[in-house]
Amino acid sequence: MALVLSGGKVVSAASVFQADVRVENGLIDNVGLDAARAGDEITDVSGKFILPGGIDAHTHFDLPLGDGTRTADDFPSGTKAAAAGGTTCVIDYATQFRGESLGRGLANWHELADGRSFCDYAFHLALTDWNASVAGELPAVIEAGVTSFKMYMAYKGSLQVDDGVLYNVMTELKKTGGLLCVHCENGDITAARSLELLGAGKKQPEYHPVSRPEELEEEAVGRLLVISGLAGAPVYVVHVSSARSMKKILEARSYGQTVFAETCPQYLYLDDSLYSPRNADAAKYICSPPLRDKKNHAGLWEALSKNLVDVVATDHCSFNFKGQKDMQADFTKIPNGLPGVQSRMLLLYLGVSRGRITLPQMTRLASENPARIFGLYPGKGSIIPGADADMTILDPDGKTLITAKNHFQNVDYTPYEGWEVPCAIESVYLRGKRIFHRGSFTTDRPLGRFIRRNATVLQN
Repeated sequence: MALVLSGGKVVSAASVFQADVRVENGLIDNVGLDAARAGDEITDVSGKFILPGGIDAHTHFDLPLGDGTRTADDFPSGTKAAAAGGTTCVIDYATQFRGESLGRGLANWHELADGRSFCDYAFHLALTDWNASVAGELPAVIEAGVTSFKMYMAYKGSLQVDDGVLYNVMTELKKTGGLLCVHCENGDITAARSLELLGAGKKQPEYHPVSRPEELEEEAVGRLLVISGLAGAPVYVVHVSSARSMKKILEARSYGQTVFAETCPQYLYLDDSLYSPRNADAAKYICSPPLRDKKNHAGLWEALSKNLVDVVATDHCSFNFKGQKDMQADFTKIPNGLPGVQSRMLLLYLGVSRGRITLPQMTRLASENPARIFGLYPGKGSIIPGADADMTILDPDGKTLITAKNHFQNVDYTPYEGWEVPCAIESVYLRGKRIFHRGSFTTDRPLGRFIRRNATVLQN
């Protein structure tokens, strides 16, 4: 017996249209009017939008920091929160720590996620060590369905790699069809400025953005694009936080480079006033890149409205305020990261309600583009026949209060506490099974599966 969602409006990357969605054996069988057949189970979703399940292409679940600290959200809590927020697939950053093989790093993340996830999941693989042995492992990792990688131009002494390594990795990935994602901040100058500030006794959270201003992101983005241009390889810039960095990306595209740009809700809505010494909760907002001057909001929203930003992800990296972020003596030791995997779809719709983007643009940013860029399409990212029946039913007449009191994230705060959004996530379907409905999960079983990805990317 098939399931038919009837009476709703389907949202594609191109339009919004009235249609039924028929689901059979976990896949979308038909999209159109009067799609039901005799014996089908009909679910009325009149007045609601039927969106493709969200794909959050940037999460950090169960991430160790090396000093005994781990993120507050593991895969059970993080993927449960994702699903409650309308996201049916995450791409988490597995990490090969220094001294590990790629196989060992990937195996560590499978142990953390397999059989414990409430939505589907895939992995990027962050590289911190690069040598001939690691290079030799790349084909096997890509064959295992992990086709994107990450390197850091920041975090000197731990994660940061030098420019020659970036060039060599991109050159190697070009041969295999892999894609490199890069965190762009000048780590050397950030480290020097941090020592300078600490030496002057400036240890409070307000000095975090001073240590890594937007010029250091802009410089690193520009340097990365020179390197990727010389390598002749595509590149994906994670969490673009400033309008200046976005201009660098647009300039490189004008020269014919394939450059993908990701931003996050925190850089669209929050600003550096939250680091004020008058804010006793300032440590909550320590993340890298830091929150920027609010003048950047307009430039980033304009880029979204013109389809110049490819993906809105969360960089969900949660640490509790009490007992983690509030325990450190200076800003350099406060764990970096914000929670947000449950609120991403709501905050994107807030942008729709304010006329900043359209519903089809929201679908591109949240679902179809990440699916295409990271090799999940056409199985995920769109409501089309043959795709997985991953769907989010959004009620435009509902309201949602974002608050830590009722979220599924395993963290003691949300950066958007008290925000009211003019919509509600009514239901979420994972491969045709309704797993979430009106605020509650309909199953206690973690039904998420690991998704092997193709080594293909969407061309700009």
